[in-house]
This record gives sequence, structure tokens and C-alpha cells, in this order.
Amino acid sequence: MLVNADFHIHSCFSMASSKDMLIRNIAPKASQKGLKLVGTGDAFHSGWLDIIEESTTYSGDGIYSTDDVDFVLTTEVEGKHRIHHVIIIPNLEIARELSEKLPSKNKSIDGRPKTNYGGAELLELVKEYDCLIGPAHAFTPWTGMYKSYNSIYDCYEKKPDFVELGLSADTFMADKVSELKDFPFLTNSDAHSPWPHRLGREFNQIEMEDISFSSIKHAIKHKEIKANYGLVPNLGKYHMTACTKCFKLVDPLIAKENKMKCSCGGTIKKGVDFRISEIADLNEPQHPKFRPKYVHLMPLAELISAVYDKGVTTKTVQRKWQLLIDNFGTEIDVLVNTSLESINNIDSKVSLAIESFRNNTIEVIPGGGGKYGNISFKKEPVSREITLDNF
Repeated sequence: MLVNADFHIHSCFSMASSKDMLIRNIAPKASQKGLKLVGTGDAFHSGWLDIIEESTTYSGDGIYSTDDVDFVLTTEVEGKHRIHHVIIIPNLEIARELSEKLPSKNKSIDGRPKTNYGGAELLELVKEYDCLIGPAHAFTPWTGMYKSYNSIYDCYEKKPDFVELGLSADTFMADKVSELKDFPFLTNSDAHSPWPHRLGREFNQIEMEDISFSSIKHAIKHKEIKANYGLVPNLGKYHMTACTKCFKLVDPLIAKENKMKCSCGGTIKKGVDFRISEIADLNEPQHPKFRPKYVHLMPLAELISAVYDKGVTTKTVQRKWQLLIDNFGTEIDVLVNTSLESINNIDSKVSLAIESFRNNTIEVIPGGGGKYGNISFKKEPVSREITLDNF
């Protein structure tokens, strides 16, 4: 069966997360999004594990279910050099035992525990318990693995199970790094709130025998991810090199000359695009045979917001979003599967916007420095590739 899965989210216990990040809120929003399988996030936090146990029914083999949505235990850990790692865990008992073993001073406070363990130590620890592990948002400038290392093997010493791309990168960028040719790529939301413009904004479509931890492990190990869905990467808020204060895009070479200081006094942060250009050893992406398609999209509410120039949470946008969901079932169906003619009968402007995504005619004003990019619509296809000439 084909399953839409988002493995990386956070709970109400994580810093900067919504207090609404509870199972009772996540499950119905995941259904509206079109997700069947969701990572719990924060599975080393004892309070969150208690809520998971109380709010779900154990379906066996690592799956906890409620309201037709299945959850698998996952967590993000901040390790040495502030690098973030995603871990997929077989069951509650193992999550509790690993949490006890992980040296961390804040794991009872923050859903994302901090530890002095490096990638190699974390990999060795979790592999004792049959967990899956890989770098979270591998290229992002604050907490991505490649911000500190030029090779994934310098971080983990051995081969981890997957690479999470993050919102500011996609397959076309990552496959310019030849050492990643043997890794499956995951595209996850890193959602801090349950609303569908956050939850599942990136997701994976996976071939699974059934919904179980064993099937998840098999699918990742045997590279049976059939599609990655995610943002156009230059919509990501760390895609381009930019100032974190005024958000001005800056030529990365000039930024280096100015010691990463902006004329406004702010700090310039190296963008994912430039970081990949530094470590890439291929001029063009070379996709291995198993690499699935990467489909660019953006959350439906954000698309409606851009079309009507209204805030995502305004009544206008939410009413139009709900009308489309009522007619076509899930957000993913609206964005990916529903005919443009059918959408046009409900909202012609949104239909044109979705058509632009499907036809690759979206124009993006790139994001950087912590600010998301913006979109506009053109009649002719536009290139997804960003080069130094675009700075």
C-alpha cells in the first residue's frame, strides 16, 4: 500500500511549539491533510510518552493509533556542535529506556533534548535498540549536519539510515553530492503546530506491506520511498545567504569578505544553496535508479493566502480552504490529484495557482536569513535551479 507519512514533528513540550500540539489535535488535522502515518516527535520526553499512551490504542509493532491516523515514535535530538538528528523508535518501552540512557540535562523540560553525544555516539546507542537514525534538515545553517561537516561519514563514522533534506533543499540539490547516492531522502514537515499549513507541508509517499515499524524499517532500508513532496526549496527560509536582521540577500562571497556582518549590523547566515555548492562534487544532479520523483508544492492555505493577499489564518482563507476540503476530501488530494477543472468549478484563482505548481511555472522570490520566500505566477515554465548569478 502507498502511505503518506510525515516523520518529523514536535509536541507541545518542545521549545517554540504550539500548546495545541497534542494527539487529539494532530490526528484530525493529519486526516484533513491526507496523512496516514505521522511521527510523534519528542519521544524522549516522559510527559509526552504518557500522553501518547493515554491518547492512542496500541496497534502492535510500534504503531499507536487514533481517529484513523497511525503514529510511530520519533524524536529529534540536538547533539554535539548543535547538530540535529531524527530517530525513529520501535516502541514506547524502548523510547523510555533510551531516554534514561541519553545523557541530557534538559530532556525533562524540552521535547528536543540536548546532549554532548556526537553523531557516531548517537548512532551506536540507538542501533542497540533497532532504531533508525539520520541527520535532520541536513543542510540548514543553524543545526544541519553539513554546517559542521563536509561528509556525512565524518559525523556518523558509519552509514546512517536516511538523510532528511529540510525545507530549503530538494533532491535536485542534494544529488549533486555524490556521497549521498546510496541514501534514501526523507522530506518531513518539522511542524511545531498542528495546522495543515504546517503539518505535512513536506511528506513522503512510501510503499509499505502494512503500517508497522517493521514495514517502515524495510521501506527505508530497501529504498521503497515512491515520492518526496516538498516546498520549492527557494521558498525555504534558509535557502539563500541573507541577513538574519534585515533579511537582505547577500552574495555569499561578499558576506565572507565582510566576516558575515551586514551593513545594518545584523549577522549574515550562509544559505543552503551556497553550502551545497561548497560540498557538491557534481555539476549536475545524478539521481540513482531508486531515487523517486520530487514533487514541488506548498500548503493549500498558503497558496490561497498568496492568491488573495490575505493572511493564512484569516476567515477568508480558512473558509476557502475548508470549501475545497469539503468537496475533495484532503489537502493532498486537492494539491496533487484533483482535476484542475473540478477545482476551477469551486475557485478559478486557486485552480490557476495549483496549475502553476503542476506545470512548473511558479516564480519565487527566494527566502533566506530566517524569512520564507514568496511566490508569483508566470505563463512560462521557470527553472528551479539557483546559481550565484541569482544573488
